[in-house]
Amino acid sequence: MKEKDFELDTLALADEIDVDVYIVSDDDADSRLDFYIASQYRDISRSYIQKLIKEDRIRVNSKIEKASYKVKTGDKIEVNMPEPQALEIEPQDIGIDIVYEDDYLMVVNKQQGMVVHPAPGNPDRTLVNAVLFHCGDRLSSINGVIRPGIVHRIDKNTSGLLVIAKDNQTHQGLSDQFKVHSITREYEMICIGNVEWQEKTIDGPIGRNPKDRMKMAIVKTNGKRAVTHFRLVENYDGYSHLSARLETGRTHQIRVHISSINRPILGDNLYGYKVKTFAKLEGQCLHARKLGFIHPISGKYMEFDSDLPEYFEDVLNKLR
Repeated sequence: MKEKDFELDTLALADEIDVDVYIVSDDDADSRLDFYIASQYRDISRSYIQKLIKEDRIRVNSKIEKASYKVKTGDKIEVNMPEPQALEIEPQDIGIDIVYEDDYLMVVNKQQGMVVHPAPGNPDRTLVNAVLFHCGDRLSSINGVIRPGIVHRIDKNTSGLLVIAKDNQTHQGLSDQFKVHSITREYEMICIGNVEWQEKTIDGPIGRNPKDRMKMAIVKTNGKRAVTHFRLVENYDGYSHLSARLETGRTHQIRVHISSINRPILGDNLYGYKVKTFAKLEGQCLHARKLGFIHPISGKYMEFDSDLPEYFEDVLNKLR
């Protein structure tokens, strides 16, 4: 069964079993067709949606449109999604940075550019493939065959620390801590523009951006409470090095909150913009540097730090 991320009133029953039908609402009008469709399917990349459009599997009012077509209120969009193939997650010998490991869990330092788990458009070479090679079948099964051991995620182009569960008891114990926001999570980032404060807390509920469904935003309605505590590390000429402590953990939380005060993260093309000086950056300059939690089996508090990765240090050296 496909997981979808959409408002129930946008979905109409289709005459054909294999065709999903969506009716465009006022909030989604003027979005690109590929953006709109991608927002309806969780964990399916926009490049995969563009592939479906080229294969004539997506029609607007029974017509074939380009990916750049701007959808209109009331448009009837039919998606003939291919039958899901049995996804066999293969262990792959991919180097991973293991910070800590015992019989119950492991903490890894994910590199920038690595996807956490397989999904359409990213079928392999993920962190899960690497962890399977290392752990074999000693991983929790709570999140199913596609996400064995995965308790939480960070974005593809964000680097840093993640905890992996090797059994269901450990997984549940960690998940409970994430739910009550007791996990210690601190990040470092380089932002465009200087800040005049030493510390700043942004408390703004986050939900789907009504004007661009590929983004999250601070919203007035239907958002989830989100709190981020920022601290200035150092100001440079037109850039700032900040740290952030998550009180809550929402999708793209740090990226949304810091861009809401017009200080987007360097390299974040979704919530910010490109800077020619740093054109070679492969993603946002954001690193999950600290992770702390109570070990579900031993009951002891554990905290881990990781050094800033090479891409991050390269940016700092340029700024200095």
